[in-house]
Amino acid sequence: MKLSKYYIKKLRDEGISEYVIEKLKETLSKYKKISNKKLRKIIKKIIENYKKAQVHPGENIGVVTAQSIGEPGTQMTLRTFHFVGVKELNVTLGLPRLIEIFDARKKPSTPIMRIPLKEPYRSSFEKAYEVAKKLEELFVGDLISKYDTDIIESTITLYLNLNILKERNISFDVITKAISQVKGVDVSISKKANTITIKSKKPLNVSQLYKLREKILKIRLKGVPKIRRTMVKRVIGADGKEEYIIEAEGSNLKEILNIEEVDGRRVYTNDIFEVFNVLGIEAARNLIIKESMKLLEEQGLDVNVKHIMLLADMMTRTGRIRQIGRHGVVGIKSSPLAKAAFEITTKHLFEAAARGDNENLKGIAENIICGQYIPTGTSIIKVYLDIEKYIQLIGSIEHA
Repeated sequence: MKLSKYYIKKLRDEGISEYVIEKLKETLSKYKKISNKKLRKIIKKIIENYKKAQVHPGENIGVVTAQSIGEPGTQMTLRTFHFVGVKELNVTLGLPRLIEIFDARKKPSTPIMRIPLKEPYRSSFEKAYEVAKKLEELFVGDLISKYDTDIIESTITLYLNLNILKERNISFDVITKAISQVKGVDVSISKKANTITIKSKKPLNVSQLYKLREKILKIRLKGVPKIRRTMVKRVIGADGKEEYIIEAEGSNLKEILNIEEVDGRRVYTNDIFEVFNVLGIEAARNLIIKESMKLLEEQGLDVNVKHIMLLADMMTRTGRIRQIGRHGVVGIKSSPLAKAAFEITTKHLFEAAARGDNENLKGIAENIICGQYIPTGTSIIKVYLDIEKYIQLIGSIEHA
């Protein structure tokens, strides 16, 4: 069942977040039909619960967020999960992945891409498989079964695996042409022996010959850079129909979006910095939220999305992705005492003194250090007494 535009508008007018609306659409799609009466009750209940969940002025949302994520985080596993298919694609999950996200690591330990396809590739396994092979990065080293090196003659002999050549649709000429671009070598082929011989034009020592061999084995012949392995997977699409998509180990969003057979609107990667560089800070913020919620939900941990949204906002509010730590969110605070309260106390205090920084005592940590009321909760309210009006009021009472 689809959620009508009328109800979507009603939810938006009440200030309901897009995440909640998307989750409602996803849940309703599992049901064939729901009566209008029941749907109105559901919408009413969502609006009621949403309003009840709103934050009161002065509430310590940072502390609540830290506790709400930190406590379930202690129950997370230290394991990795993998998709099983023709090959295995390992994906880091659990606490290690959560630390990767909140530490704002430049590269995930296991970058993964989900690549949906356009018609007719999405409805045919054979065509989807062809695209997958086209995307998969292929090096000279992937095509050989063994190699020999002759130090006296300064030659390297590569023994090609014909089965892999046939599977990847690569000819001897393509390999020879790629190797020939290396300076200072002569290349000869023997199709009978299935070998390619590379001879250096000048004598090389053992170390130089080893470096030359490694350089040749790492020559890229085809495919998208950084996409090391691919597998075709059959899934149920958003429209309820079966389709074939490509799961890829490695990530290169910019290149993948330029490939004709790929449906660029639905491409997904778990590399947050790559999304930031290609699509911008808002897309990176959404990915932080989505990846964090997916991790927690997969392990059955119930954390309200608002807490993750607050954390993502803090990480991205400057227009760059910053970690939760002294080099990120804490490090950009203007208060010297707030920085000193987190880590490396003396360093922050010495640096603040050397720069002549001012402490305005506007935050929580710095007021606690000074033994003052903190500007939060009931202490956020300030009461002022107008002496002149007070005297006038007392005078009028006495006169009466």
